Amino acid sequence: MTLINLKRDGTRNSPWQSLSSPAARVKPEDKIYDCLIVGAGITGMTAALLLQKAGKATIITEAHNTGFGTTGGTSAHINTFADTTYSEAESAFGEEGAQGFADAINEGFELIKTNIDTYGIKCDYEPKTGYLYAENDDEVKMLDEIYQGATKVGVPVKYTDEVPTPVPFQRALAFDGQAQFHPIKYLKGLQKAYLEAGGALLENTLVEQIVTEDEIHIVQAGKNEIRAKNVIYATHMPPNINVFNFECAPYRSYVLAVKLHSGKYPDGLIYDCQEPYHYVRTHVIDGQELLLIGGLDHKTGHEEPEKAFDDLEKYARKYYNVSSVKYRWSSQYYVPVDGLPYIGRMPLTANGIYCATGYNGNGMMLGSIAAKILVDLVSGKGSKYEKLFNPGRIKPIDGFSEFVKENADVAYHFVADRLNIKSTDSLNRLKPGTGKVVEVDGNKIAAYRDDDGTIHALSPVCTHAACIVSWNSEEKSWDCPCHGARYDIDGNVLTGPATRGLTTISNDEN
Repeated sequence: MTLINLKRDGTRNSPWQSLSSPAARVKPEDKIYDCLIVGAGITGMTAALLLQKAGKATIITEAHNTGFGTTGGTSAHINTFADTTYSEAESAFGEEGAQGFADAINEGFELIKTNIDTYGIKCDYEPKTGYLYAENDDEVKMLDEIYQGATKVGVPVKYTDEVPTPVPFQRALAFDGQAQFHPIKYLKGLQKAYLEAGGALLENTLVEQIVTEDEIHIVQAGKNEIRAKNVIYATHMPPNINVFNFECAPYRSYVLAVKLHSGKYPDGLIYDCQEPYHYVRTHVIDGQELLLIGGLDHKTGHEEPEKAFDDLEKYARKYYNVSSVKYRWSSQYYVPVDGLPYIGRMPLTANGIYCATGYNGNGMMLGSIAAKILVDLVSGKGSKYEKLFNPGRIKPIDGFSEFVKENADVAYHFVADRLNIKSTDSLNRLKPGTGKVVEVDGNKIAAYRDDDGTIHALSPVCTHAACIVSWNSEEKSWDCPCHGARYDIDGNVLTGPATRGLTTISNDEN
């Protein structure tokens, strides 16, 4: 069996990639599968294992390798609370909705623990206490609302004066019963159990087209034609133009893994209430204790990633005795306009097509419960969470202001980015290892100069919805500021919703 080093959707490595992985390619059988799952992250692999164990013939297609996307770049916190607070959930969905959200998060948490125990997955799982602290009066008010909301839905939380942080604070909460793990070790454990149960997995296989005939979905995936009764998009954002482009905003989040000169590494999952926020936890990688410091999230394609990393390192060195930075990486997530994820039957598509998106940075728990919900729906059982997370839900009041803001932002970038393109002299000044959108002889070009001096020239027009991409200096990628599609230096798709690469401009055209 061939061994490969795990890749992910950027040039910055996360510590989780140090595993080697058996390349998985199983030729599809000539039969109608019960379910095709597109995407081999935590949602797709969890759903596939549940389906296969339930006697449903299942096949996964993954455009790259298992864990290539956000699962391979997560900071791997497992919590009983989320970025959307329970007070916010109650405001938008009522008391019953907030309780359902809490129950779903807890059920996702429990599913992770059950899988670890059932399949003997060695993934550095450790129970931890979570700490959330406030540094000023406004944050104290926010903290009190979080306490009240969590208490109301039965999530164990208490005030505490003891937080393992050097940051001065006014008030803090402690959430017992949180956890952390190594996400790729966990994902690979799921994959092993799935394959042993008879499941099929095609890596490096892009789904190009789905046609539905007589309630059977005929899927063109690379050179393979796969037929399935059901399809689950577990791709973080479903491909192509869809309603979620208007209901979810793409964000980048940043993480450093640092080694300290001396002193005790903090024990716990520690979060501040700043906007944008910071979080801290400790993990042992290859026998070396490292402090993970993350946050400073911003909309994809809108800020300078280099500045985010620099600011994060300044924060780390201000409060901790940092010896060296071992890893620095970023990852993507989607923020839903009304605060809750979209899980279930995909709107405006044929019957039997499902999706899950909008995890708001809480993908370990929500990706896990999404898998359970989708499996229940595919199996015809229905789910008690079906209405709450319905992808077709319409909320004309709650979330509307956020909907308007995000889509006005998309419209702004569609126009403004076309007016801010640099002239041809910028191309000549491009340094090795840098990229920029420039104009040459009236033609707009996304230009990257590699270390050998060669220019990689592409059309800057995103193939998803025709916005102009921007250069991500840290991940060496072209990122769309409208809906979050990302491309490598040669224009290949790294993350959807785009399914086609950027058009290459030949040397005689520039």
